[in-house]
Amino acid sequence: MKTVVKGLNRTSFKEYLTRTSDAVSSALTEQFPAHWNIPAVLRESMSYSLTAGGKRLRPLLVIAAAEAFGGSREAALPVACAVEMVHTYSLIHDDLPAMDDDDYRRGKLTNHKVYGEAVAILAGDALLTHAFYSVVQAGRLHGVSPDALLSIVEELSEMSGARGMVGGQVADMSGEQGLTGIEELEYIHLHKTADLIIFSLLAGGRIGGADNNQLEALRQFGRDLGLAFQIQDDILDLIGDESKMGKKTQSDVEQEKVTYPFFIGMEASQQQVEKLTASAKKALLEGAIPDSSRLLEIADYLMKRDH
Repeated sequence: MKTVVKGLNRTSFKEYLTRTSDAVSSALTEQFPAHWNIPAVLRESMSYSLTAGGKRLRPLLVIAAAEAFGGSREAALPVACAVEMVHTYSLIHDDLPAMDDDDYRRGKLTNHKVYGEAVAILAGDALLTHAFYSVVQAGRLHGVSPDALLSIVEELSEMSGARGMVGGQVADMSGEQGLTGIEELEYIHLHKTADLIIFSLLAGGRIGGADNNQLEALRQFGRDLGLAFQIQDDILDLIGDESKMGKKTQSDVEQEKVTYPFFIGMEASQQQVEKLTASAKKALLEGAIPDSSRLLEIADYLMKRDH
């Protein structure tokens, strides 16, 4: 574990968000070099969704977690790009007619509306596959240890696959409208949303050299943060501003989806977001993280977001 010196050349949180998002966006544009022989429509489709903006939350967490242990931003960037590619692939597929059947994402037409369903599916497939190539570059180009990379690949496979995000999406599609208990809804949120957030934190921690106890603190922080994030999404779907959200609101109501506000009401859902955020921050503060300040700021930022 590296020693972190606090307070040197420290930027404001807003500046940190902008700088980090810009670094990730720049790195994403370099993922598929011009000299690679890729069909033009596939390249365009991947780029269309990958560069469409968004909060870049998961890459932000990879980088902030790595930096919390003194790890370098440069070493974390390939993994940050990898998790954003996995997230983007999931959004492309979620928007398809066979799933959520959405027309807009981040204020733009969804991928299949522009390139057709077949190309959209294949663009998602290509992004998912390339994510693992990107992870490997953290070792080849920046010296991340083989042991850390093996754990990162293992956890990305698990948390984006059948036991993680994909399993959560299937549970969402097959059961959400008929859910009878909050525990079933929590399962969906934990796997569909929280697992990639947990992965991002663990990956950053491994890049920075976190020990097992610190990784467990990051895991708990990510679990509670991921649940709070999804409940806030449920709330914003009801009361959010479409111009800020970049997509249609009230979609959960139209699709008769069961959400936290449906089960426990709006006020109780907002209180649950605050409770989970406080629990996440407590886990982090008790985890002996060398410098958890940015991660704590991210937790507060997500709790107060309006899109």
